[in-house]
Amino acid sequence: MGEFGSVGWKIFEKFFLTQGCVLHRTKGDHRIYRKQGLTRPLVVPQYNPLPSFIILNNLRTLGAEKDIFIKFLKK
Repeated sequence: MGEFGSVGWKIFEKFFLTQGCVLHRTKGDHRIYRKQGLTRPLVVPQYNPLPSFIILNNLRTLGAEKDIFIKFLKK
């Protein structure tokens, strides 16, 4: 999956939680997160691995750089 490797939804959820996001609700196999100051929710399907476009779109919505997520993965 490019520069991220194989990232599952649980790892991406941990990243969201470290960024101050809160699980708002679950609908089917999608988890919806909210964060104060964001106008749109962050939606993560419970796929393993997550497609890279979902990761990139959510990072853009969150306002986080790819480098921050890559550093999180290396921890």
